[in-house]
Amino acid sequence: MAAFILADTRIHNPEGYEEYKALAKPIAEKYGGVYRARGQGHKVCEGELWQPSRLVIIEFPDMASAEAFVNSEEYAPVRKIRQACANCNIILVEGM
Repeated sequence: MAAFILADTRIHNPEGYEEYKALAKPIAEKYGGVYRARGQGHKVCEGELWQPSRLVIIEFPDMASAEAFVNSEEYAPVRKIRQACANCNIILVEGM
């Protein structure tokens, strides 16, 4: 069953975040990740509790693959770049 990483990202260092994107994508792809959405082109249709800034959605073949990516040794230093450049809320969710 597919699984998705959803990230709500508030970037405060755009140049550094571009480096992060370039490094993270091939690692995600190694674990079967496919970027389905990335950017600020979204619209909140209902509710006030969540006002996302920039959304990223990555689809993985299953939850194990998504977790393997997030917890991988090669992603760990790349995560630190993201954390230095942006504030993020990240969740993993199983597909249907």
